[in-house]
Amino acid sequence: MCAGVVLASLDLFIVNVALPDIARDFGTTNLADVSWVLNAYAITYAALLVLFGRMAERRARQNGFLLGVAIFTAASAACGLADSLPALVAFRILQAVGAALLTPTSLSLILATTDAERRSDAVRAWTAVGGVAAAIGPVVGGLLVAGSWRWVFFVNLPIGIAALVVGWRRLPHVPGHPVPHPDALGAALITVGIAALTAGLVKGEDWGWGSAPTVVALAVAVTTLGLFVLRSLRHRNPLVDPALFRMRAFSGASVAMTLFSMAFGGMLLSVVLWEQGVWGWSALKTGLAIAPGPLMVPVFAFFVAGPLIVRFGAGRVAAAGTTIFAAGIAWWALAAGVEPDYVGDMLGGMLVTGVGVGLTLPTLMATAAGSLPPQSFATGSAVINMLRQVGLAVGVAVLIAVLGTASGATDQLAAFQAAWWVLAALSLAGGVAALLLLAPRRRAAVHAAQPAAAPTR
Repeated sequence: MCAGVVLASLDLFIVNVALPDIARDFGTTNLADVSWVLNAYAITYAALLVLFGRMAERRARQNGFLLGVAIFTAASAACGLADSLPALVAFRILQAVGAALLTPTSLSLILATTDAERRSDAVRAWTAVGGVAAAIGPVVGGLLVAGSWRWVFFVNLPIGIAALVVGWRRLPHVPGHPVPHPDALGAALITVGIAALTAGLVKGEDWGWGSAPTVVALAVAVTTLGLFVLRSLRHRNPLVDPALFRMRAFSGASVAMTLFSMAFGGMLLSVVLWEQGVWGWSALKTGLAIAPGPLMVPVFAFFVAGPLIVRFGAGRVAAAGTTIFAAGIAWWALAAGVEPDYVGDMLGGMLVTGVGVGLTLPTLMATAAGSLPPQSFATGSAVINMLRQVGLAVGVAVLIAVLGTASGATDQLAAFQAAWWVLAALSLAGGVAALLLLAPRRRAAVHAAQPAAAPTR
């Protein structure tokens, strides 16, 4: 399961550093066209998660997971062999289809086959591996691009083949539930809505935030998602049961996850843009500079978060993690200078943000997943992952909007400082949401602490 999520998470960020090489190889200088190598994947992945999650509820989960891995692996090979930019974009869309199928089925399999008392630990491990894969994407990408940009895609082949072989032999059978077929109109509404929202966010800077394409995309998103919510509230078999969001743990973790993902997505891109664009570092040097942060994630996710949750509760641990993450970003806002000084300016912030990710991301994912009923494992997992992907897209859009078009060294420094403060504020907002929505209700706690009343006569 972890091998599968590595595939989906790694490709969200590994391709970024390869874009200049891809453009040169295909003889184009239009970065707007090349950016669709990233955008097509992000849009398709986010749009299909919920639909595929609901479809997976009806069928054997291990088959859905293996099919998703097979599609992703085959599409990765095709991406590496692509002989034109349109072909590469088309194969990236196929990659996203596989990722959208394997992500909810992998988490659903973990939930269905793990004892209740070990479920939170298993989900934290799954999430930590995915978080590390996403964070080291620029690191791995920088190393591979030194050989050829095609290795950015070929690296998925041994991982995917190993997951298929071991999965075919070892995955337990988890049958589907006899739930009705998903609402077709609801599926179309949310798929179109998330696709339009993600497209508007990731292309808003290129198109212009007030341009017709951006306005139309965001208007379509608001309209279709609004209609989806209304249909879900009234339909006898909604694609996403509104009861999921009446569960305090799931809704609270969803809000906090969305806000934190905005900060996380913006943070990763900001470091790449700063070190390559302002300091003039190579993709390889930038990737290696990012590496210390991701190394902190598994340490704190596996060995620190669990005991802290037992003692203080998930809400407080997530709030502490987001605060630490915000402190790491604030470090850069206060320390970074236009002259390269990695140890003095960036290293401390990388380590601190890694600690924050290790405490926050697995805790929120485990809290959301742990609240799901068995018949909603795949759908609920898809919803929380979809919100996470939308949060990443929003965070990148916020970062690009705040950075603007600053050109001089002094203006660039001021723009990055402003962007880092905004991202820190988003992380703190996620912590406030976690603290308010995931903390035990005082009334329930007081009631539980009181002795039972003596029987009346």
